[in-house]
Amino acid sequence: MNQIDRSRLPAVGPDPRVVFPLVCRETLANGLRVWTAERRGLPVLAMVLLVPTGSAADPEDRPGLAAMTADMLDEGSGERSALEIEDAFARIGSELGTEIGPDATVLSLTTLSRFSARALELLSAVVVRPRFAPVDFTRVRDLRVTRVVQQRDMPAALADRTFARIVYPDHPYGHLATGTERALRAMAVDEVVEFHGREYVPPRATLIIVGEADHAELVRLAEEAFGGWSAPPVVSLAPERPAGPADPVAPEVRLAIVPREGAPQSEVRIGHLGAARATPDYHALLVLNTILGGQFVSRLNMNLREDKGFTYGVRSSFDLRRGRGPFVIQLGVATSATADAVREALAELTAICRSRPATAHELDMARQALTRGYPRGFETAEQIARAAAQIALHDLPADHFEQFMPSVARVDAAAVGAAAGAHLAPDRAVVAIVGDQARIAPSLASLGLGQPLIMAPADA
Repeated sequence: MNQIDRSRLPAVGPDPRVVFPLVCRETLANGLRVWTAERRGLPVLAMVLLVPTGSAADPEDRPGLAAMTADMLDEGSGERSALEIEDAFARIGSELGTEIGPDATVLSLTTLSRFSARALELLSAVVVRPRFAPVDFTRVRDLRVTRVVQQRDMPAALADRTFARIVYPDHPYGHLATGTERALRAMAVDEVVEFHGREYVPPRATLIIVGEADHAELVRLAEEAFGGWSAPPVVSLAPERPAGPADPVAPEVRLAIVPREGAPQSEVRIGHLGAARATPDYHALLVLNTILGGQFVSRLNMNLREDKGFTYGVRSSFDLRRGRGPFVIQLGVATSATADAVREALAELTAICRSRPATAHELDMARQALTRGYPRGFETAEQIARAAAQIALHDLPADHFEQFMPSVARVDAAAVGAAAGAHLAPDRAVVAIVGDQARIAPSLASLGLGQPLIMAPADA
């Protein structure tokens, strides 16, 4: 009988290689792109419909319109009510998922292979022929208004809204997908109908199907379900790759406070304009952020949580979009330590850019954090379909995911330093705080961020 030595940890084996399934690509006569990938072993199909229209496409006076349109898709189709649509999905053991971000709307569902034709028919029904009944619109709009009003009592949501408004003044990225109370109350169902007719057109969309079926069969089923989806005459049938929004103007203020009298802690956002997903520094930025604030042993967390005890946790991220997304540090901190926490966070930004570049040990830890569990992200058909949607949205190379681990392994100290110099700007960072103004404002004056902008919760 083999004896196991439990006195020491087992040796770490080599990293498994990611083999991303071959994605076959077809374009239907109406311009809809159909991408398929075989995933054998389980009788399951995952479907993702990507529409490259997100909250950044909202009209200036109607923030929330894109999300409202997406929310209305499964509120009835043709003669079927919302409850009948939901019941139809339930009968095939599936549920429609709807997600909206700044750049895209994603509809997703997973079902058994034997229900593939039915699933595609239902997906087509809600996307191509939504009912948009006025009574359903009023109900959904009122629910969304209630949600927005409730968020005024949620410091994290208020901080996110405030930060976006400061970093992106008068810009498509300057609001959250949920929109504002004023815009939602003024919204009419005709605006949803018009937005859907303009943005939900087959030449702009990509249908991705992954599972236990071959390409020809899946394309045939997609043609049966979506072949009748016609684009308006003015829309070209050439696949469209909308560019990201232009860069915003520089913020006029560097410090904003949303007063919350008596709050025991402050919700803080620190950051600035970051990079676009297409940046050639992509892998170096991931390593840089992991060192700075992307894992538990990051510099920010070890300083503000473990050493100073200011917070239960702090993290940073680059939100890489089609346009230049934000770089942001997020934390909740005791009210009495608000200014000190902001000072320490800004000092860590400055240090990694200038006086204290990434060490060899930090580089090794960050690379391992990014790659050791990476293959687990491609175990299911749904995970593969969502990964393919990222390729479609950002026009990435077909072998992007297979090359991720080798690319991260090649990131060295020079690349991280160059990325920090190019994409971190501590001297231009803005700070948004939801907290007790009377208690935090005097100490914040010592940070040299200028006169704070005071914003009411309803204005955030």
